[in-house]
Amino acid sequence: MFQLSTAELEALGAEITTREIRQQPELWLEAFDYYKTNLERISAFLNHLPHEKLRVIFTGAGTSQYVGDTILPHLKRFGDEKRFDFQSVATTNLVSNPKDYFKADEPTVLVSFARSGNSPESVASVQLGQQIVKDFYQVTITCAPEGQLAQKAAGDDRNLLLIMPERSNDAGFAMTGSFTCMTLTALLVFDQTDLTQKEDYVKAIAKVGQSVLDAEERIQAYVDLDFERVIYLGSGALAGLAREVQLKILELTAGQIATAFDSSLGFRHGPKSFVNDKSLAFVFVSNDDYTRQYDVDILNELSGDQIARLVCGIQVDKALNFDGESFTLDQTFATIPDGYLALPYAIFGQTVSLLTAIKVKNKPDTPSPSGTVNRVVKGVIIHPLT
Repeated sequence: MFQLSTAELEALGAEITTREIRQQPELWLEAFDYYKTNLERISAFLNHLPHEKLRVIFTGAGTSQYVGDTILPHLKRFGDEKRFDFQSVATTNLVSNPKDYFKADEPTVLVSFARSGNSPESVASVQLGQQIVKDFYQVTITCAPEGQLAQKAAGDDRNLLLIMPERSNDAGFAMTGSFTCMTLTALLVFDQTDLTQKEDYVKAIAKVGQSVLDAEERIQAYVDLDFERVIYLGSGALAGLAREVQLKILELTAGQIATAFDSSLGFRHGPKSFVNDKSLAFVFVSNDDYTRQYDVDILNELSGDQIARLVCGIQVDKALNFDGESFTLDQTFATIPDGYLALPYAIFGQTVSLLTAIKVKNKPDTPSPSGTVNRVVKGVIIHPLT
């Protein structure tokens, strides 16, 4: 797919999605440059927040929610937990149950992730936070400067607006570059790691991401197998990613392929019943030496069960590896934390989804033939809170 001409991709209904997956390593470098350029403004905003402990809620709907789910474990370890109480809560939960999450007397920073900034729940979450919380702040990370969230942030000194690279505002149905750029930017903002190390991480993941793209033939071989189900597993940040990439297959095939996701340890507790002889099981293997043991354990267990059509580890080459089928990346990337490693791993999952959509004869750029699922959600009624 990544080598086909524009005309060939257009004939498959896949030109936009293929291009937007392929360009991500370049976008990550752009996102880092934007972060460096705006570092003084970002630091000033964070430094002027109240010095008491703040509740920080990462929020979004669908893929935008999974940004928060992916970065949360990393920031629990590498963020300033003495100052920030990091949480990940979907806008769909904030809107339906605002009093469960917004507390009047708890100073709160709402970090909104949004491709378009026009989703009804995203706009309503901000309004509810402003209505309920006495000391309320925002960080708006969005791909669309013309969207409602970006427009409302203009001129508000309590709202830090961060605009993603222009090409990350995906024109395709599925969020790809928007997901990874927003994930990277949030990591850069809240990770306490020094700037030089952050730059090293970004350069490294750009190389890893390109190596995944270059290995399309290997990924195609997995997709050529006879399967009807796909399972993604991971631990920590990679468990959040597992949820995101399983959604990509569901979206791009319009539900023709059944999907499941879980943590590596959690999968045994019932969800493992999903595995049959037409299942592909992928496990994102952690770069953390301790956590990695659990990911390799579930790979060995699934392989030993001899039920799934394919059991495959997505891993960086280290001392402890899965000896079965694996999509293995170079050992030079063994020190990248999982929060950052999730981005090139995401390209693997996105590529599986793209190739699978073509296999089942669906059009990735417009995958919902009925039109009942939309790029920006419609039909949501926001009820007033009194």
